[in-house]
Amino acid sequence: QEVKIFRALILGELERGQSQFQALCFITRLHRNEIIPSESMAKLRQKNPKTVRQAEEVRGLEHLSMDVAVNFSKGAQLSSHIHNVCAEAKEAIYTREEDVKFWLEKGVDGSMFEVLPQTSDLPDLQRCKLCADRWKPCICSYSLNIEWYPCMLKYCKTRDAGGKVSSYKCGIRSCQKGYTFDYYVPQKQLCLWDEET
Repeated sequence: QEVKIFRALILGELERGQSQFQALCFITRLHRNEIIPSESMAKLRQKNPKTVRQAEEVRGLEHLSMDVAVNFSKGAQLSSHIHNVCAEAKEAIYTREEDVKFWLEKGVDGSMFEVLPQTSDLPDLQRCKLCADRWKPCICSYSLNIEWYPCMLKYCKTRDAGGKVSSYKCGIRSCQKGYTFDYYVPQKQLCLWDEET
């Protein structure tokens, strides 16, 4: 269904009344050419697997407004991976309305999605970092950075005896990318890290 899943596990602050950890899942549409095909990945052999690698290309920060909640028990029809990847985040799986529209056009059951309250619905809804009351709803922000992922195939050129040039797959290009997700929480207590940013 062209689905991309991000899972974040955030260690809780026990002295502030939080549980041991909090899990979040962010689901977005996976666009073609965003990552190299899995068949190509399977054929590649990694030299020096213990090496710490640097990305060759730094892609810009993407800021996403996650305005829809996804029902965990119905999520399997969107992607079979949701059941495993988002098991700890059953109550905190988010996506975007624009991605939902795309999936609905592909025949996905709309009952798994619930539109979250927006600033237009609740005029006093603030960003969590500006909200003084820990028990009030607010818009939380969570950022993550993918330091290294295979984003494109590399092609090399070769010249045959007749001088004709042709290209062939000769490796992968790696990228780094950052994301910031904004989403509704029913109480600021679920977003205490936002105070430090």
